[in-house]
Amino acid sequence: MRAAIVFFSSSSRQRTLALAKSLSQGIGQQGHQVDIIDGDRDVNVKLTMYQYLAIGCEPLPGFGGKLPDKVTQFLGSAGMVSGKRSFAFVTKAAFGSPKALSRLMKSMEKEGMLIKNSSILASPQEAEAIGKRLQVK
Repeated sequence: MRAAIVFFSSSSRQRTLALAKSLSQGIGQQGHQVDIIDGDRDVNVKLTMYQYLAIGCEPLPGFGGKLPDKVTQFLGSAGMVSGKRSFAFVTKAAFGSPKALSRLMKSMEKEGMLIKNSSILASPQEAEAIGKRLQVK
């Protein structure tokens, strides 16, 4: 099965990329093909060919748990994502991670994605462990 991990990062790209790579390793150990897509840098990417999507981002600094505007723009132009099983994740921040996760899930549901699981990820080890447990099929 083909899966894609799409991530967005406003300030600490390396941390978010490390979480995405670890999540990819965990899903890959289940025998699935996983592609990592940088939502900030990769433009005109279509997610139609993937059966499972993991969408993650880093909350914007502050107390409000806001997401980068790029997230909703990307999902709106990413092709046919309606009905796809998905996983939502945000990086752990000092403030606002739960609110950011809620906003990310609402954006994904607005596009018709079926969110099967969600998490606030603090470390690459945690991301890999969650990737191993995800019900991708």
